[in-house]
Amino acid sequence: MERKAIAKGTVRTSGKSIKVHLDIIRFEDSGSQIVYCPALDLSGYGKDDASAEESFKITLEEFFRYTINKNTLSKELLRLGWVIKKNSKKMTPPTMSELLSTNRQFKSIFNKRPFIKSATTVSIPAFN
Repeated sequence: MERKAIAKGTVRTSGKSIKVHLDIIRFEDSGSQIVYCPALDLSGYGKDDASAEESFKITLEEFFRYTINKNTLSKELLRLGWVIKKNSKKMTPPTMSELLSTNRQFKSIFNKRPFIKSATTVSIPAFN
């Protein structure tokens, strides 16, 4: 059963944002529920789905807050394999097949654990 998107809303910053579709992977590890976004290499966890989702939302917000404050969001996304076209303000996350060849953690989850994949739309703060 595929679940609905969990990370809705906009990270609050000055300026505009860009909407990006991201794949989310849900699985269980040692009795904890994990919500993992391979394209951002971020996760949240909890004893149940709701607490894992809340943990993931906090992680996502902190990731954007930190990288925006340090002016490293673009650099970090490029490191993770994103394609950024500054003239059109378009951001494209890496594909699942690209992530399987470059992200060891995701490859391990994909090959060794039962998981549920869903998609979500996230508003990423635009940058120059």
